[in-house]
Amino acid sequence: MHTVTIVGVGLIGGSFALALRKAGFQGRILGVSSPRTVAEALDLGVIDEAVSLEEACERSDLLYLAQPIERILSLLEELGPLCRPSLLVTDAGSTKQQIVEKATRTLRQGIFIGGHPMAGKEVRGVAAAEADLFEGRPYILTPKCASDLEQPAIQELVEWIRKFGAIPVVMDATLHDRLVAYTSHLPQLLSTALAITIARHVGAEQARQIAGSGLLDMTRLAMSPYEIWQSILVTNREAIGEALTAFGKVFTEIQEQLASGTLREGFGEAAMLAGAVREPLAAPRTNQWPATQ
Repeated sequence: MHTVTIVGVGLIGGSFALALRKAGFQGRILGVSSPRTVAEALDLGVIDEAVSLEEACERSDLLYLAQPIERILSLLEELGPLCRPSLLVTDAGSTKQQIVEKATRTLRQGIFIGGHPMAGKEVRGVAAAEADLFEGRPYILTPKCASDLEQPAIQELVEWIRKFGAIPVVMDATLHDRLVAYTSHLPQLLSTALAITIARHVGAEQARQIAGSGLLDMTRLAMSPYEIWQSILVTNREAIGEALTAFGKVFTEIQEQLASGTLREGFGEAAMLAGAVREPLAAPRTNQWPATQ
């Protein structure tokens, strides 16, 4: 892999470029984005050159799509006639089923694998990009089919992900969307709902006067702008609805247990899960593929 193009040089795309450099990538990193964004990325040394999408497809070995989901979906349409057979295309979209399905239909010549680095911040933009953003975090890969994992270009991508210090996890796109509905999208909506509840019934000023670390932790996600979440909520609406329904049932149980003074068991079950997700993931050895979920 000698030339990589980041399409959408923001927080995630910029961090991918910086992580490549830190991991030892010696090739060219190109950028496709708005004039203002690529100018900033050039000033920060995140990319080497700004190019058009057409030029990127001609020159690149890897095209990294790091734009909002709806833009990734439309880009896949544009890329159909532009891709060379050897061009590897991956993305960083937060939902995967619609993206993988669109890539399967439109990218007749190129190689595609869906991706979702499980890392981020509440702020956007290339100025917030970090070389270590993915370190120690899962990096989900959703191939169109299992045999795609045998392609040398995809194997090389996975090796770079490992060099970032990220932990590659391979799974089906549909399973990915169901899991993140519970583990990512539900927490965002609960944080939003908590902040709305406190704003309406306590008020920001009184809450600020007595806020402890628990409230700060629980409302951190509520600072995320709707623009980041809009396409996620649209493209994963069914799975998110399932997660909200499941939460509603548990919340009703908690209300009943509060009334009867029987919350001890629930606290214990919750503590077990909270402890489990804080255990570090075991990174596979370099010569091993991650197990497919």
